Amino acid sequence: MNTRDTSLLRAQLRSVRALTNTEIQIAETRTGQARTEAVREELATNAANARARAEAIGSAERELGGVPEVIGPFLGKATAVVKTLREQAQPFDEALLGDLALEHQLLDRARYIKALATNAREPQVVALADRLIKAHSATVSWLGTVLAEEALGGPAALRRTPFQAVTGTAVKLANLPVTWSTRGIDRTLDAFRSAPPALNELLSRGAHVGDVAVKSLGASRDAVLESVEEVTRREGETRAADSVHAARTATGVLHPTELPIRRFDELNVTQASAKLKELTEPSDIRAVLAYEEANKNRHGVVAAAENRLAAIAQDVAGLN
Repeated sequence: MNTRDTSLLRAQLRSVRALTNTEIQIAETRTGQARTEAVREELATNAANARARAEAIGSAERELGGVPEVIGPFLGKATAVVKTLREQAQPFDEALLGDLALEHQLLDRARYIKALATNAREPQVVALADRLIKAHSATVSWLGTVLAEEALGGPAALRRTPFQAVTGTAVKLANLPVTWSTRGIDRTLDAFRSAPPALNELLSRGAHVGDVAVKSLGASRDAVLESVEEVTRREGETRAADSVHAARTATGVLHPTELPIRRFDELNVTQASAKLKELTEPSDIRAVLAYEEANKNRHGVVAAAENRLAAIAQDVAGLN
């Protein structure tokens, strides 16, 4: 056995173990951003599996004469904490790209370790490298899917943190090319003033980046959104009306007749799931998903919509 070969192998195992400790902490951090309980459980399982991999890597390193590093896990946690804090000033997609870069580095190092172990005739380390390659390939694919879902409008498996949501909104507003005419704004304000009582929140979505922030003293949120969409569309403010329609879609307050699946309310879980598989536009699937979550919230239908979105995202990203 070549001393240089084992020295390189130990060094790479040590580096991968340190990165894996960071991966563990990030997975635990991401559990708080999970959109569903299923994703939360998946992330918790990933963190547990990463701990097992870190232990296996440490054992392999010791078998090759390496000295155990007792502060590795603490450094990994500190690195993850710093990364998480830094992400609060980043848009959501940039944070995910950072996670993806870490997984790519782990994947590439695992492949390098396999080559080194093959050359050093260390079959147990080759088997460990194969295990790492399989795990990190799966995570790269999962993160790629989440990013593609985000690019297609979501909903992704992970939610934004409050800071990321604000940052993302600010970026969109800064780049928004749509402006409302003075007449369009005036008519929209009239629609708010004439609506019936009980609006509980400020509606700012779809408004011009300027000072157009409308708080109504009348109508429910749903009625106001519908009224504003109708007025703005009638006044020729098509883009503004589309923005309001998007807000109605996102909150699940469309009428059943506005959904892309006819008589959706009359379908059982099996029938609704089958119809969802026929949809090809992410926006149509999101509309159905938001409506379902806001109304019946049937687990089977929600899962079918999420799976369909994930399948489309994987096709777009070339992950299938």
